[in-house]
Amino acid sequence: TNDIPDIPSNVLIIDGLYGSGLTRPLAGLAAQIITAINNSKAKVISIDIPSGLLGEDNSENDLSAVIRADYTLTFQFPKISFLFPENHPFTGQWEVLPIGLSADAMDQTSIHLTYLTKEFIVGKIKKRDKFSHKGTFGHALLIAGSYGKMGAAVLAARACLRSGVGLLTAHIPRLGYEIIQISVPEAMTSMDESEVVFTSLPDISVFSAIGIGPGLDKKTATKEALMELLYAKPGKMVLDADALNILAESKSDIGLLSENAILTPHPKEFERLIGTSSNSYERLQLQLQFSAQYKAIVLCKGAHSSITFPDGRVFFNSSGNAGMATGGSGDVLTGIILGLLAQNYSAEDAALIAVYLHGLAGDLAAARLGQQAMIASDIIDQMGKAFMLLE
Repeated sequence: TNDIPDIPSNVLIIDGLYGSGLTRPLAGLAAQIITAINNSKAKVISIDIPSGLLGEDNSENDLSAVIRADYTLTFQFPKISFLFPENHPFTGQWEVLPIGLSADAMDQTSIHLTYLTKEFIVGKIKKRDKFSHKGTFGHALLIAGSYGKMGAAVLAARACLRSGVGLLTAHIPRLGYEIIQISVPEAMTSMDESEVVFTSLPDISVFSAIGIGPGLDKKTATKEALMELLYAKPGKMVLDADALNILAESKSDIGLLSENAILTPHPKEFERLIGTSSNSYERLQLQLQFSAQYKAIVLCKGAHSSITFPDGRVFFNSSGNAGMATGGSGDVLTGIILGLLAQNYSAEDAALIAVYLHGLAGDLAAARLGQQAMIASDIIDQMGKAFMLLE
C-alpha cells in the first residue's frame, strides 16, 4: 500500500485493470489501487467496464473494490449491470463503441438479452394501405377511470388514438362522460352501471384488444368485474396500475391471465404483484420466473425498462429520460400498447414498439421543453414525430 503514490486531482486516469470476464470480488493490491483512485479527485475513464464491477450479478460483490468511473467506454454492447440503477455510481456516463464484430456472426448467435435500439424497431411499423379504412386498424376497448382519476383515462385514450388505432371505446364510470367527450372527442364512450367506478363489462366480443387499469381504483365491485373479464379469456390485453394492484391482492387469480397478456408495472407495483428483491438483478430473475410461469409479457418500467417474455428473452429499452418520471406517463404507455394490439400487432411487437416509441417521444419532448417541465401530455404531443423517425 505504501508504494501507491498520491494521485493529483488534475490527472486523467484510464482504467483498464480488469475486463468484463471478471467473476469474483477484487482483493489485495488491486482493491487497494482502486480505493486510492476512488479517494482521489481525478477524472476516471473506464475501458469496457469499471474494474471490479461484474457484468451481470453484483449481489455478492465487494462494491468498495469497484472503480467509480466518470465515463465508461464499453465495447459493442452495454453490460447488463450498466442498466441497473444501483450501478450508476460506478459506470458514470457510458457509451457503446463498435469494435467491428461481424454482424452476420452476431445474428447467428443465440442470445436471450437484447438492448432495444432504433435499429431494432425500424421496419416493425406497419405501412398504412391507401385503401384502408378505420375498421382496418382495429377497435380498442379502454377500461379506465374513477372518481378523481379520470385524467388517467384521458391520457391513455389520447395515447391510444395517437398510436394509429381505427376506433377507441372508453368504458368509464358515468361521472366521466362529459370529461371524456370534451377531452377526447375522437373516442366513443361506454357507460358503466356505476357513477364512480368500474363495476360492469360491456360486450367485449366486438373489440380487437382490451386495456384495463389506468385510474381504475380497487373497490370490491371493481375487483369482481376484473375477475369476470379475466374469466372471459379475452385475446389481446394490457393491464396496468390498479388492475395489477387488484391481482396483487388476489394472487391465486393471476393464473386467469390470457397467454401473452402484457403487464406494465412500475417498481412498487412490481413488488406488490411479483415480490421484493434486494437488487435489480434479483428483481430481473423474479420477472423472468413470473413471465415463464404465467406465460405473460412483463414490462417493468424504469430508466431502462425491462421486458421479459415467457421463453426467457429479455429486452432493455434505450430510449427515454428522467423527465418522464411524472404522473400519467405510465397511462400513456398503456394507451400506446393498447392501440398497437388493436391494430393486430403481435403482443411481442406491441410491447417492444410501444416502450421504445414512448421513450423516444419523451426524448423529443425533453429536447423541446427540458426534463424539469415535462408532463405526460407532452409525450403524447411528440408521438407523431416519433413515429416519423421510426418509419
